[in-house]
Amino acid sequence: MEDHQVWKFSQCFGERTPIGEVNDHDIISAVEFDKSGRFLATGDKGGRVVIFETEETKNGAHFESQAFSDYRFHYEFQSHEPEFDYLKSFEIDEKINRIRWCRPCNNSLFLLSTNDKTVKLWKVYEKEVKTVSQFNIARPDIVLMDVDEAATSLTPTLEFPKITLDGRVTSSRPRRVFAHAHAYHINSVAVNSDGETFISSDDLRINLWNLHRSDESYTIVDIKPDNMDDLIEVVTSAEFHPLHCNVFMYSSSRGTIRLGDMRARALCDSHSKSFEEPELQTQSRFSEITASISDIKFTADGRYIVSRDYLNLKIWDIHMESKPVQSISIHDLLKPKLEELYDNECIFDKFEVALSGDGNNIATGSYNNKLQIYDRYGKMNACIEASKMTNAPVGPLHPKVDNFMDFNRKIMHLSWHPKQPVVAVAGLNNLYIYTG
Repeated sequence: MEDHQVWKFSQCFGERTPIGEVNDHDIISAVEFDKSGRFLATGDKGGRVVIFETEETKNGAHFESQAFSDYRFHYEFQSHEPEFDYLKSFEIDEKINRIRWCRPCNNSLFLLSTNDKTVKLWKVYEKEVKTVSQFNIARPDIVLMDVDEAATSLTPTLEFPKITLDGRVTSSRPRRVFAHAHAYHINSVAVNSDGETFISSDDLRINLWNLHRSDESYTIVDIKPDNMDDLIEVVTSAEFHPLHCNVFMYSSSRGTIRLGDMRARALCDSHSKSFEEPELQTQSRFSEITASISDIKFTADGRYIVSRDYLNLKIWDIHMESKPVQSISIHDLLKPKLEELYDNECIFDKFEVALSGDGNNIATGSYNNKLQIYDRYGKMNACIEASKMTNAPVGPLHPKVDNFMDFNRKIMHLSWHPKQPVVAVAGLNNLYIYTG
């Protein structure tokens, strides 16, 4: 077996604040690299989106195989504001649930951000700042006169205003607002490989949108029963296939992953494939809760699916629906504490999963601000405590050694650089970046 890959602390953005003093609006709720890895975006509970950027090479080309370059602050804007639904009498939080990058165009960046009800397409771009000077202002030698009168003195010259370039600034504006299409909270947004469409999903429906049309959408999955008493599951996440624009998948609270093909029919209630592990004989009364899938991802080649539920990571081969090809236990130590986790509602925490560009490495979060990294072939397992201390524990994964769990410190949102061993991790109001 090869030696363990060494992961190192690289950067941290945020303030060192005691947990009890962290402003809830400053807590990061979404992290996402763009397709090139040059830009990194975060969203928080206050509805803000912050974009970071890496340095470029001297010739202007973005690095790919070169050494990792540090990120720096690029731009920040307010994406969502708190709203109130007067028809249903409830408040709509500004919290950013998901961020997804779209294809850049004309040196402008485009990204989707969503709160519980509304998806927005933002354009981030540079614009020139121009100043106007040398106006043709009134002078003492100019005399105002009536039409019938003759001027005793006239302006000697007519001066045109002069426009000068006074630098460039980064700006943003919403290009589209996709609203009024979800009765329940939006849990995920995914951009299609065709670059033209995206899906947004809530508990019972998945809608298909065109990025250029905000006035209509098409429901491609609807699992709402005629009688809500017959409801047995809800949709928890949805993703497009990275290569085939007609294929998408969605996960459920029962631990099931379903593949849909939009070529088969407009409403994809009858899935083309279903991935569900056989029920085990030894189940607790919390099994239905812990089986709920919180996040799903395709590998870059579309061959495998990685899912994360409360206790496990699972890797599925899309050609084998009966059982996962690999199952990794994340929270063995929590199994005896499920009663306590239910009482403090931590059992409903939704942990995300991130994949390396080659699909061989998987990252996910845990309590105690732990980032756990797994190699599909057993060559590298690492456990990192997200901290500003550069000497924080980084090394092989030994989950049974850590018996104390701080449920207030948890890594739930993260993203993996598409081309390099770089992982961005959100811990409360801090963004940590680690390199391998």
